[in-house]
Order: sequence, then C-alpha cells, then structure tokens
Amino acid sequence: MSRTGALPRMGLALALGIVVALASASALAVSPEKISAVEAAQNVTLGPRPLFLIQDMDEGTQRERQLKETLMRCAAGTEQWQRRDFSIGHRGAAMQFPEHTRESYLAAAQMGAGIVECDVTFTEEKALVCRHSQCDLHATTNILETELANQCSVPPAFDPETGALTNAEAIQCCTSDITVSEFKSLEGRMDGVNTEASSLAGYLDGTPGWRTDLYATRGTLMTHAESIELFRSLGVRMTPELKAPGVPMPFDGMSQADYAQKMIDEYKDAGVAAEDVFPQSFNLDDVRYWIDNAPEFAGQAVYLDGRYDDETFDHRDPASWAPSMDALAEQGVKILAPPMWMLLEARPEAGENEERIVPSVYAERAKAAGLELIAWTFERSGPLSEDGEWYHQSVDAVVDNEGDKLLVLDVLAKDVGIMGLFSDWPATVTLYDNCLDPEPAT
Repeated sequence: MSRTGALPRMGLALALGIVVALASASALAVSPEKISAVEAAQNVTLGPRPLFLIQDMDEGTQRERQLKETLMRCAAGTEQWQRRDFSIGHRGAAMQFPEHTRESYLAAAQMGAGIVECDVTFTEEKALVCRHSQCDLHATTNILETELANQCSVPPAFDPETGALTNAEAIQCCTSDITVSEFKSLEGRMDGVNTEASSLAGYLDGTPGWRTDLYATRGTLMTHAESIELFRSLGVRMTPELKAPGVPMPFDGMSQADYAQKMIDEYKDAGVAAEDVFPQSFNLDDVRYWIDNAPEFAGQAVYLDGRYDDETFDHRDPASWAPSMDALAEQGVKILAPPMWMLLEARPEAGENEERIVPSVYAERAKAAGLELIAWTFERSGPLSEDGEWYHQSVDAVVDNEGDKLLVLDVLAKDVGIMGLFSDWPATVTLYDNCLDPEPAT
C-alpha cells in the first residue's frame, strides 16, 4: 500500500472519531442529572474483605466447615446484596473512614448497614452534633491545626525556647468549646493521637495500625439534624447515642433531662417515625426518662451496658448485677447492648477437651428475662493472631486468626440470638446476614 493511499483512510478514521466523540458529548449533554453520592450508596456493594475473612476460616470442626462452605457458596452466587437491620454501622464505617462524618455514613450505607449511628453531643450554644465524645475533637478532627485550637479546654502548649510540645497527655478540645458554625468548619480525621509526642505532627500521628488513613483525606462533620436528613435519604434507620456530657450539667441552663428530650425532639421535628429510631445511652436514667416521657420512642430504646468498668460487677456472676436482668425488664428496658465479649465464653463441650465458643450466663439470663440483645463492636480489633484484643477477651483462647471472627458472629447470631451487631466495617455482617437469613422478617 502506498503512502498516498493510506492518507485518505487516516483522514476517514479521524473523521469517524470526531463524529463518535461529538455523539458522546451530545448524549452526555442530554443525559439526566448527575447521580449523587447518596443515590450511588443505595446500591449495596461489599468489597473484598468478607471473602478474605471466609478464606481465613478454620475447618477444624463440623460447624466451622459448614459455615465456611455456606458463606463461600453464598459469596460466589449472590447477585444482589440487600441492606439489613442486623448490620449496624458503628460511627459509620470507622475502620477506614473518619468516624461520624458524611463519608463514613455513606460508606456504611453502601455496605448494607440497615441502621447507622450518630453519637450525639452538643456545642457551645447547645446545638446537637455527631461526635463519639464531647471532648474528642483533638483526636478526631483537625482542630489543632486551626486557630480554633486556642479555644480548646486545654490547648496545646509549647516550650518557648525549643518549640517542643509540652502537654501532649493533657490536650482536650470539646464541642462545647466552640459554636456549631466553628464545628462545621473542621474536618474529620481518623481517631488516634500519640500522647507521648513532643511535636504537634508527632501527636497527630497516632492512628492505630489496624485502621488506615487511606480515606481520611476528607471528613465532613455533621450536626445531628443533618445526620437525620442524610439517613432518611439513604433509607436507613437511625440509632443515636446520647453521650455523657464532658462538662458539668446543667450546661447554660440545659439539664440532663432537657438534653435527652432535645435529642428525641429533633426526630419529631423532622417527622421521623419512632419505629425508625433506636435511641441509646450508657446512662440508665436516660433510658428511664424516655420510657416515662417519650413512650413512643421507648420501645426501641437501648441500654448500653458499661458496667464492666465497675469493680463490683462480674458478667459471669449474676449476684453482682445491680440491677438484675429481671429488674431491668421490670423498669421497662426492652433492649440491652453489652460489648460482645460479655455475651460469650469459651468452655469444653461435654466429653471433649477442646473449648468451644458458647453463650455466656449473662446472655442466657438476659434472654430469659425477655430482653433483646444488640452487641458491639465487630471489626474493631487488631489482628486476632495477636492475643489480648479487648472485644474478644472472653474467647481469646479459641480465637487466633481473622477468619475466627465469622465463627464469633455465627454464635452471636444463632446461639445467643442477638437482634443486631454494631460493626466498624458493616460489609462483613451484611454478607453474613444475607447468606444465613436470606428472608429476614420485615
């Protein structure tokens, strides 16, 4: 073929390319409005982690073999994952996204969490916002890198001669130190600081190794009301936790009861049905307040059991429980939520020496009293090949790899009978519930 003969073909190809490009541009110009992140998050996708955990499962017992095979077949065959109320987004998807940010909440919804959590606290002018603790801004936001650091309860202090940070252990920044507009100007970051650091950069470089900063380049902070609107647009139910105040109450005339009522009122004002809300608190008096003053929301109020910090409390000894399970039920508590290790123990089965994961006496007594159970927090641990992980402490003797998490989940779901599980990475719980309970109650 001559060089002159090739030129017309090249020209034709170029012309066709231009026509195709123009047609594509025209199609885009008349296409519907751009898809929003909220719309995109409606499509449940689970990513590679659940399959990674399934592959890592042991096959030593019949239960482990059957569970692994069931989950593997399901992972290979399911075409469309469904959002599940059993899967609860703990602070969103906090394993890899800055907690209580819009990005974390969107990720949790996309991973199929049917319920998502906003921990509720308040600002200087008593506006409700989403933060795990009233006084955690120094660890969960970029406040120390802004001028607002000077407004912190305990701002960072530096040696005037060397510039070294001198009070890393004492720094404290609270939502009540700033206004809601100032709060909204901050960015979320992965929780974690180095309290032994001698520089601000070193202080902020404290994220635990089992989490990641990969998605921490942006973190949009939210008010409680904004979280309500986002969750409603995502089609998820809501579980706000009324956080213990980090300042003396009453605060500027707001009592603890006012605070508890204010949280409920924001759902009423937004027109959210009580059946879509699971209000929580570690303070039993808050739950009692809702029982007495917001009965339409009290049926799904959750008492978070933090009594493990009480030296007189032993989850293995019913005599140490005050109030008892029966007493909690008599007071109107419907749902009890302890850390998941309190619901489990490891003990040998009859005629065997090898220990198995079984329900604890705490779990058995709670169910006998008619209490529903929610557990926390799945996927919030370092590698289980390393002993001593807090959330698995009661079964540490039989949990030694990442795949064992799925056996823990199976016992919680089937043997303990929990109604839901908080997770820092909801995709794993979503997959399990899709596979083991393909037609959940509506």
